[in-house]
Amino acid sequence: MLNFLDQIPYSVLIIFAIVMLLLPFRPMPHVMEKLIMLKNGVLNKPSDILDLFFHTAALLLLIVKLCRDYLK
Repeated sequence: MLNFLDQIPYSVLIIFAIVMLLLPFRPMPHVMEKLIMLKNGVLNKPSDILDLFFHTAALLLLIVKLCRDYLK
C-alpha cells in the first residue's frame, strides 16, 4: 500500500518537509501558530485542523518512510 514511498528519495522528502514546516516564513510559520492554538485549546475550526495536517504531511511521510526502511 505504501510502496510509492520507496520511490521517493530521502533528499526530496527532507527538503519538502523543511519547506512545508517553515512556510510562510514571515511573520510566523503556520505549524508554530497552529501548535500554539492546539496548546491553548482554540484549534477548533476544520480549516485550522486541515492546515496543520497539510503543513505536517510531508514530515509524517518522512517518518513513515524512515520506519519502513528501519523495519526492513
